[in-house]
Amino acid sequence: MERISSLNDEKSMDVKEKSKSYCVNGDIETSTGEDTDDIAVLQNERDIATHVISVDDDPSLNPWTFRAFFIGLGLSAFGGSLAQIYYFKPQTVSVSLMFLGIISYVIGLAMETFIPRYGLLRYLNPGPFNKKENAFIIIMSSAAANSALATEVLAVQRLYYNITPNAVSSIFLLFSSQLLGYGIGGLMRGILLYPSKMLYPSVLPLLSMLDAFYHDGIAARQKLKVFYFVFTAIFIWELFPEWIFPLLTGVSIFCLAVPNNAAVSRVFGGSNGNEGLGLLSLCLDWQYISGGLNPMTIPLKAQLSSFIGYILCMVVFVAVFYNNIWESRNLPFLAQLLFYENGTVYDQTLIMNSNYEVDPTLVAEQGLPFYAGTWIVNLLSTNLALAATFTHLLLWNRDDLRAAWTWINMDTLRSWRANFDWKFWKHSGERKVPANTEDLDPHYREMLKYPDAPNSWYLLTFVLSFIVGLVVIYKTNSTLPWWGFVIAVFLGAVSILFFGALAAITGIGLSIRTEETLVQMIAGYLHNGRPMANMFFVLYSYNTVSQAMLLLRDLKIAQYAKLPPRAAFTAQVLGTLLGAALNYVLMNSIIDSQREILLSVQGTNIWSGQQPQSYNSQAIAWGGLAHELFSSGQRYQWVPLSYIIGLVAPLPFWIVHRYWPRLRTDYYYTPIICAYIGWLCVGINSSILMYFTVAFLSQWWLRTRYPRWFTKYNYLVGAALDGGTQVMVFILSFAVQGAAGNAHLIPEWWGANQSGNYDRCSYLN
Repeated sequence: MERISSLNDEKSMDVKEKSKSYCVNGDIETSTGEDTDDIAVLQNERDIATHVISVDDDPSLNPWTFRAFFIGLGLSAFGGSLAQIYYFKPQTVSVSLMFLGIISYVIGLAMETFIPRYGLLRYLNPGPFNKKENAFIIIMSSAAANSALATEVLAVQRLYYNITPNAVSSIFLLFSSQLLGYGIGGLMRGILLYPSKMLYPSVLPLLSMLDAFYHDGIAARQKLKVFYFVFTAIFIWELFPEWIFPLLTGVSIFCLAVPNNAAVSRVFGGSNGNEGLGLLSLCLDWQYISGGLNPMTIPLKAQLSSFIGYILCMVVFVAVFYNNIWESRNLPFLAQLLFYENGTVYDQTLIMNSNYEVDPTLVAEQGLPFYAGTWIVNLLSTNLALAATFTHLLLWNRDDLRAAWTWINMDTLRSWRANFDWKFWKHSGERKVPANTEDLDPHYREMLKYPDAPNSWYLLTFVLSFIVGLVVIYKTNSTLPWWGFVIAVFLGAVSILFFGALAAITGIGLSIRTEETLVQMIAGYLHNGRPMANMFFVLYSYNTVSQAMLLLRDLKIAQYAKLPPRAAFTAQVLGTLLGAALNYVLMNSIIDSQREILLSVQGTNIWSGQQPQSYNSQAIAWGGLAHELFSSGQRYQWVPLSYIIGLVAPLPFWIVHRYWPRLRTDYYYTPIICAYIGWLCVGINSSILMYFTVAFLSQWWLRTRYPRWFTKYNYLVGAALDGGTQVMVFILSFAVQGAAGNAHLIPEWWGANQSGNYDRCSYLN
């Protein structure tokens, strides 16, 4: 395919190009240009990567400026704090890349405009604020803007064990667990980063926005006008659902009509955490519509699979609860805690000895704990998804994955040993440019001119993190032995390839989360009776996968923005270290001010302990009572057995497509369908109808009917919506929602039911 020089080029395509055929998973589709706004419909990954964002590069742009470091470190502090606030929200929400991109652009432009260029001030304003500086800042701040899983371990210790770990050991725990995955992920970038197939759809809005910011011409100015209008409108609007009129988080006609019916609340309620399934609720709060994944960015195939899983989720949840499977009727409908059989919260301190190990005698006195039935379905679905991920990728992407392991041969190992140089900082980073570059990803081809961050940098990052991690697990009395730590890291390294590939292709990273349940189960059988060891095992296994994916995502941003690899590596490491330290500070502040709410089953519309609750209950169940709860013949035996079912789940789809390709079963991602069967087990679910409405309007109707508008504005509008929302959410979190002290909620009125659920469904917990 010819390289597209710029999205802002207004030249029309000729008739031949309009009727161009595209190959999608082996099936030929033709765009005739009818009713398509005079531009071919984008069909595959290469089309999207070269049409939606610019391939051009200007090597003269310098990212290594004092201004870039100044803004980057400041936004890293901001993003790390915001991420920790979101960790304690009732719905899992992430800090948007677009939000960071917008703020960095505004600050950079202000410094360029208002700071004089003389004396020492020239370091703060060396000239026009350029695209590579902006990308450098985004990567640094995005590396910081993630709640480190180690803070989850520390939060559980404070909330449920009354342990306040030493600050120094806590910081080193954060550093080692955050950087370990960077080392492994960096070594796998040849297969998980460079090919066009590894699209990383979630970053496309960001790059579309940067193109709009830095490209000259009428089209660019039009894009900026659209961006600023949408950003301002959603910024003002979010004041209503987030503070003034919280009923807008979930308007349920059924709850308004029958406000005191428990069954209606479970099925149709969803404006508050752990309330209900939110069926047919209308959500007008973009924070929750786009909280985890922006619906305007995920490819249609992945959206369809997730929608099927969503429908199955509601059916299964209702069936399990109302058929009283696993004593579900005695327990809350949605919950992440452990319970006694009568539905009261299980007191875990009564079954552990002074070494934080489960005592069988004390367990016999208290009885075995119960999970909410819907949470068991979530565990089953995540196990199904994890096993299905391996089979699905081996069936459909076997050739793509094989390349990841071609380096494991004696010739490669001998070459490494012969060329090893401990002076890693002197490595030139020169790349071997292929003789034929036409088949390379166009963006990667442009990056070949820059020295790479060599493998030795990533290897050293891994080795140092590994050593520090070994020291920390003994200094913190984690009860995890050294060999358990080694197994945890090994499991993480193997999982990165499979979950990383699925997330890079589809844009949905939920299957990465499924690995957490697997490692919890393995740790439970390896370290039976040790909940604390289970938490640390998960930290150094699952978190390794998560961090590797974040590194690869940021490196893809660098590749699309043509930011030199060494600048990207520097930005990631600095941002990660600063963000981890601030995660620790904010975690302690929020626990101090919101402790009782974090320990409650439902929480509020603003604060919730659902994430530390689930992490702790999993550690107790798997780490302390794996044999008693999950082994063959026990109450939850189907949780581990579901792995076997998951391994064969993709086979029918593959067989049908092989013999009857016209049925298009290649259109379904089995791991995503499986993962979404447990999707509604937690959080605010009133947003789901609007999520899929926006998704299908964007990725089907707009993409196929108005492809020119889709190419120019879809991702830009998605960026503006995320950015404006998160700016307002950050302001409100500190101003009125109690992130650093007392909350100042709007006085109660019809649209703000502060004494119950905002959608006026029956309060059940």
